[in-house]
Formats: sequence, C-alpha cells, structure tokens
Amino acid sequence: MHHFKAAANFVHGGLLFRLRASLSWVRHADQHRHGTELEAYGTSMQLMDAYMSATASVSSRHSAMKDFPSTLAVDAASCALRSGDVRRAAELLEQGRTIIWTQMTRLRTLPDNSQTHSDHAAALMKRFRDLSSLLDRPPASHADGTPSINVEAEDTRYRRLVEDWNGVVEEIRKIEGFSRFLLPPVFADLQEAARDGPIIMLIASKSSCDAIIIPHKQSPTSIRLPTNLEKLQTLVVKLQRTSRPALPKALMELWDDVVRPVVDILGRFARRHSRIWWCPTSVFNFLPLHAAGEYRKDGQFLSQLYISSYTPSLSALIKARRHDRSLSVSFAAIGQDSPPGVSFTLDCVEGELELVRSLLPLPPTVSFTKITSVDATRSRALRALQDNTWLHLSCHGTQNYEDPFNSAFLMRDQPLSLLDITQTDLSRHEFAFLSACDTAAGDPSTPDEVIHLAAGLQFAGVKSVVGTLWKVTDATVQRLVEEFYKNFCKDGKMNSKRAARALHQAVHSLANDKDMALDQRIVFVHIGI
Repeated sequence: MHHFKAAANFVHGGLLFRLRASLSWVRHADQHRHGTELEAYGTSMQLMDAYMSATASVSSRHSAMKDFPSTLAVDAASCALRSGDVRRAAELLEQGRTIIWTQMTRLRTLPDNSQTHSDHAAALMKRFRDLSSLLDRPPASHADGTPSINVEAEDTRYRRLVEDWNGVVEEIRKIEGFSRFLLPPVFADLQEAARDGPIIMLIASKSSCDAIIIPHKQSPTSIRLPTNLEKLQTLVVKLQRTSRPALPKALMELWDDVVRPVVDILGRFARRHSRIWWCPTSVFNFLPLHAAGEYRKDGQFLSQLYISSYTPSLSALIKARRHDRSLSVSFAAIGQDSPPGVSFTLDCVEGELELVRSLLPLPPTVSFTKITSVDATRSRALRALQDNTWLHLSCHGTQNYEDPFNSAFLMRDQPLSLLDITQTDLSRHEFAFLSACDTAAGDPSTPDEVIHLAAGLQFAGVKSVVGTLWKVTDATVQRLVEEFYKNFCKDGKMNSKRAARALHQAVHSLANDKDMALDQRIVFVHIGI
C-alpha cells in the first residue's frame, strides 16, 4: 500500500497518473480491508476533483467521468460507516458527488470582502473574481477539421488558468477567517441543510445499502437497509415498466426494503405531516421514494406521514436558502406546443398557461408574462428565464442520455438546453414548475452527478423546482397544475417555500381518482426548499 500511496501523493507525477495510482490504492486497500482504506478514498476524491477541474467544458468533464468508477463516493461512505464514522460518511458523499455542479458553483462564488481590510486581500479577491470569470466562460467550440495544435493550445491555456486560480485560492486561505474557503464542507456545516426538516441520505454500494438520517441539532443516525445493490437495480427496472398491475407491487417492495426502515426511526426527529428531504445516491436516484407505501386497503403510505422533497446535495439546499426572498414577483409562463421534429402537438399548452394566469394573484402582486407559439424561441425563452424570478414551462422535455447537458426544453426554433441554463445566472430565482416530460429523470451512466433539467435549474440558483420523473400526459398536467396553483396561491401571496406542500396536497387530491393511472399520480416531484 505504501507504494500506491507514494505514487498518489507524487506531486510531479501529473494529475492523471496520481488519480490512477490512488484508485489502485483504493482497490487493493478494499480487497485487504487495509487500515489506509478510508485515507485512500479521500485522496482519490480529492484528485478526481482536481483532474476534472482542469478539463475545459462540462460536456468533456462528463465524458471523462465515465472513464472512472461511478461508485467512488458511495463506496467511500460505506467504508466510513463500517468504521462507525457516520459524520465522515456524510462528508465523503457530499465531497465525491455532483462534482461538475460543485465546480461551476465555485467559479460563481463571491468572497465576502467585508471581512477583509488590507489592500493585499482586496487585490486577491479581485484576482479570484477575474480568473473565475475567465474559467466560467463557455469554451470555444471547435468545428470538425480544426487543427489539433489549436485545440491543444486552448486546453493548455485553460489548464494554466486553473493553476493560477488554484494559487489564488491557496493565498486567500491564508487570510484570517478564510482558512476553509472553497474546501469541502465539514459535517457541522452540512447539518445546516436540515434546518427545516431532517435529510435522509441513501447509500447503495456493493458492500451494503444504508440510510443516514441527518437532523438539524441532534447526532446523525445510520440504518442498514434490508436490501442490496442487485435487488435495487432490479427494482428500478420494475418501476420503469409502469404498467398498472406491476407498479403497486414494486412500490410496496420499495416501502418494505427502503422507506419503512427509515420511517420507523424518523419519528425521533420529525413530527407527522412535517417536511423531510431525500438525498439519494447511486441507484436510489431512479426510485420514486415519495410514492412508497402499502398499496392495499388500510395500508400505510409515506405520503400520509410526511411531505417529501428531494435535494441533489446538501450544499445545494443550503445555498438555495441563503438569499433573501424577493418581494416582487415577476412570473413568466413559457409554452411551446409544436417544436420542429416532434411527431405530435401538445394540445393543452395554451389552456394550461391561461389556467396558471387565472390562479395567480393579480397585479401588482404578480407581474405576468406569457410567451407561446411562434414567440417561444430559444432566445426569447432564455431572456424570459433571466428576467423573471418565477417560471412555469409547458412544452416537450427531453433527457439526453448520451450527453445529458444537451437535455432540453424544445422551443420553436432550437432546444433550450441544460447547458444554456447552466450558463445563466438564476441566483435570485424563486420557483420553477416544469410541465414537461423527463425533467428529473437523470443519467444512469453518472447517477451521482445528478444531471437533469430540474437539478440544473436548482444548481443555477432556483430555490424551489417541480419536475417530472418520466413521461406525463396532457390530462394529468391539466388536473395537477390546477390543484397545485390553487393551493400555492390560496391566500393571494407567493412564497416558494410552499411549493412542496402545495404539490403534496395536489397529488393527495388526485389519489382517489381511479381514472388516473398510478404512474401519472406520482410522476411529479419537488426539489429544493
């Protein structure tokens, strides 16, 4: 193990060499249950982060991630749990997941200048902002046939900028009060995510499946779940076949193997009918945890006990709560019923947007903008996204599994892609309702990067997002949108923190409608505050 460790820490070896050495160290330490196993995982995740940050575009980072183990973070957390360190398990999960989003967020972090007084510190902060701005720019797209020497020169320039940026960050950490600037958060900081209700992190690794319940003030608790990775993967396949007879049985299995063991302990930390947040990892990302229950007469359901929301990471939830709520409500409803290349028209888009308008408070409480039909182009939709802090999108949505950053809302001329959204500052945005298919579906090849449209909006800054796990019908949308906004705006006020409860009540109101298929009643999920 000493040789693997030495190679991983050999600074002049280059990041790729060191990363590969650290992964060999992890593999051998895991096989032999060696005492350095946890250290090996920590080193690997640190090097993975450094290697990815030196890669110029988000799409190339995603592509590069496929060359490395997708289970690194969950295996590290399992290792920490085996040693009895629940706090460290949570820290490792946070450090080793959503790496691409975390790197984008770092470049948009504004250091608090009010804590600094010296000219040297002010100059460092300015240099940090300038370098971050250069690194956050979309890389030049190279047409086929571009000389490789030009591409290599661009890559070298980017790597040098990263080195300069890292050097400035190291200097900032020497300033009093900034010693942990942009370092992975410690558990005490992560616990702040549970301020409004407990977080349940779900871990699926080859060695065990576990839940970690994180309350705001009490110690975290881990639970060994009575299932394994293979059974969960089979359950995902069952739930993807959302046929009427098979779905209730699969949701009952989800209740028995995952959700009920959590609920049995959750009562210590949360009162009935209060809010909880699920932070799933690995294969858990593709399971409708909010819909688990005993699908029989007098059976117990999670939705009867708690109001479920999701968060892709604890840091994302903390960041979403950080900004003060805007008093003015600028609301954009964007609809596109017939984009090019799609075989069928969405007949209810215009009616849906008018329904939303009718249920919102009147001006001056809400200023309402509607963009539909020929006006709903990519550029107009992007401008509306930038100019309005409350959003409702009704259109075709696609999850691109080859390149998930090209997942998109389909507009009249070109798709409005996830990549477009990531390059937009939505840090003051309150709410988005995504009335489109597959907006929270995710990418199976890199599940812990949580790359889908709903998560992208949250990481870009939107505090509260409603999205869909799979395909949704016009009839479902009409019914659910009406019930949702009735609950959301019932007293004439707008508050993005109400979205989870409003969705919960809307879904509950449809529960007894036997004409609506079960897969449609559970398709919408809430992400964020």
